[in-house]
Amino acid sequence: MSNFTINIQATNKPGIIKFETNKFLTRHENYEFNNIDEASKSPLAQQLFYLPFVKTVYIAQNFIAIEKYDIVEWNDVQEEVAAQIEDFLNKDGIVIKDETDTSSKAVPVTVYAESTPNPGVMKFVANKKLVLKTAEFKNIDDAKDAPLAQQLFHFPFVKAVFIDSNYVSIHKYDVAEWEEITLELREFITNYLQDGKEVLKAETSAPQQTESASHPANPEVSQEIKDLDDTSKQVIAILDEYIKPAVASDGGNILFDSYNSESKTVKVILQGACSGCPSSTMTLKSGIETMLRDMLRGKVDYVEAVNG
Repeated sequence: MSNFTINIQATNKPGIIKFETNKFLTRHENYEFNNIDEASKSPLAQQLFYLPFVKTVYIAQNFIAIEKYDIVEWNDVQEEVAAQIEDFLNKDGIVIKDETDTSSKAVPVTVYAESTPNPGVMKFVANKKLVLKTAEFKNIDDAKDAPLAQQLFHFPFVKAVFIDSNYVSIHKYDVAEWEEITLELREFITNYLQDGKEVLKAETSAPQQTESASHPANPEVSQEIKDLDDTSKQVIAILDEYIKPAVASDGGNILFDSYNSESKTVKVILQGACSGCPSSTMTLKSGIETMLRDMLRGKVDYVEAVNG
């Protein structure tokens, strides 16, 4: 059996609920089905149409969105629907029939390069979701379960690779300048994704993988968070809501490592473009440390960082 978990997410339309999964459902296309006949290529969608309140089923890379008729309220049925989807997926049910044959299917992909505050790191942004969890690789051995990262390490100037939702951050050695290698890397990543090749072989086992502490997909991670003290949980929530989106836009990531109540010190781990960035110390002191001091008065005085 597979190990799928479902996270229920409201949308800005009250009639539509998203059921997010911790693994990819489809790599190539998004699908919309308005009735059971249209869903002939999706056994999962067909099963959902047996529920009388299901009006429309949308299937995307890592979620199923369902639009309902007004005969029920989502609060009354969403847990039951989530359990049904999870059970179907964990019994290896087929989501989309022809997704198993991708040998001749080209994926329309665009990739653009974006500079980061770290002069040694460039961010390559794709128009599609690449992974469901972040992953960082320091060398080719780390990347044994990450085919894209492994291929990137074949370039002699690639020092480290960080992969997030829809982008790849590449840390280079000083032997090459970005104006000499950016186009080559962008074309390589574009062609790799265009060919439909795997980014990660097994998303649950890649090194340095992380996920939002507020919505962990892994039960073991969830248990670890439950075991933390209240201040640590508050720090994690602040990092997730206020800090991570900002550092992600710069091609990096920040993780909670530990909290020392005696010294009132929070230790964090920097990844991607944040790791080794000359401006990261200033960002920590003037930004993150100040925010945690203000929001957790009397509990946090200092923030220390280690590079991932």
